[in-house]
Amino acid sequence: MADADAKEMAQSARKYWSADGYKPGGAIREVDYATQSGGLDPMFAGIRIVDTDTHITEAPDMFTSRAPAALKSKMPHIRRVDETDRWFVGDRDFGTMGGNVIRADNNKLLGRLAFPKLEEAHPGGHLMKERLQAMDDMGVYAQVCYQNSGVTQAGSLMSLGDPDLARSIIEIFNDTSADYMQQSNNRIFNMGHLPFWDQKALMAEGRRCIDMGIRGFVLPDTPERVGVPSFMSDYWTPFLEMCDATGTPINFHLNAAIDPNTLTWEGFEFEQTLAVVATMFSIGNAATLGNWIVSGRLDRHPTLKLGLIESGMGWLPFAIEALEHQFDEMMPNNKKKLTRRPWQYFRDHFWCTFWFEKVGPKLLLETIGVDNVMFETDFPHPTSLYPGVQEHLKDVMGGYSHEVRKKVLQDNAVKLYNLPI
Repeated sequence: MADADAKEMAQSARKYWSADGYKPGGAIREVDYATQSGGLDPMFAGIRIVDTDTHITEAPDMFTSRAPAALKSKMPHIRRVDETDRWFVGDRDFGTMGGNVIRADNNKLLGRLAFPKLEEAHPGGHLMKERLQAMDDMGVYAQVCYQNSGVTQAGSLMSLGDPDLARSIIEIFNDTSADYMQQSNNRIFNMGHLPFWDQKALMAEGRRCIDMGIRGFVLPDTPERVGVPSFMSDYWTPFLEMCDATGTPINFHLNAAIDPNTLTWEGFEFEQTLAVVATMFSIGNAATLGNWIVSGRLDRHPTLKLGLIESGMGWLPFAIEALEHQFDEMMPNNKKKLTRRPWQYFRDHFWCTFWFEKVGPKLLLETIGVDNVMFETDFPHPTSLYPGVQEHLKDVMGGYSHEVRKKVLQDNAVKLYNLPI
């Protein structure tokens, strides 16, 4: 990898969460927790709600406590810089601990990305016992989880210039994720990370994760941006074949192909920028959807399962309808090589999620497909559906039958992630 690419990736890691998001300011939303912690509403009796996008904060000792003696000094560790907890590998700054806007007293921070110190945040962000209690209070049975910092992202780790160390960091993250499943009695399912810069290591770690019960992987939608061949390359074929054969889903968590910060007006204050950026990250997953649909990859891997995560559902009918139109207008030759139309590809291969939306689940569910939609809270991130999980679900799912509610809130996630619940 070129030095310029490594420098760019290191810079991206430092900017994983903007420093402005940890500065004083914002506002505290007072939460009457006694009214928000009643568990599952009777409307959903018999349904084990699966929250398909949440975040587990990497514990400060996750890596140092598990590393072999020879690597302990090289492992990610926390330093407090300007009153903010940040990850370091050696002297390289890998950014903050991620988004933790639920305070230890159950109140919520608005207008910022997180509390700067881990002890200020809800302990359920990184401790299993407290996490399970928070889930019980919200009426959520299981959660599909993603990392909460940039320190385990393969694209960032590549910039270390030490593939063995980078691979060890990823392996420790995955080992911890497998432990979470056991500690939670199969209620917490962290998605696996992969050393995708090395095909042999990618296959070995992918196989190891599947064998120890990791229920899916998270990957960048444009790996070529970090110097790895694109999904059009046969570099990925063995891995995609393995996922196809084992029913292991690949998840695209928001969209990495665009930088929404370049789309906002100069002169905005942080909160103005944040509102637009958060929206555009979600809509950006339309590119991920389109790339896979036009690629021909889905004909080569006919049962491959793909999750479009933390990006909502309301934009999907327009995006797919636009692709239907562009198939005819823009692909007179290429479409002949494909076996299906965009709507068919979507229904055969993709799952999406909703959380804050009302229009999507109320009016578009049957258009998108009751078998392709799942629920999430994004806890404990900014924009998370907290408080009011059960009230929101009663509002948006109240007009549907028990069978449809169960599909959207439980069965679709069970199918996608092969969950043992």
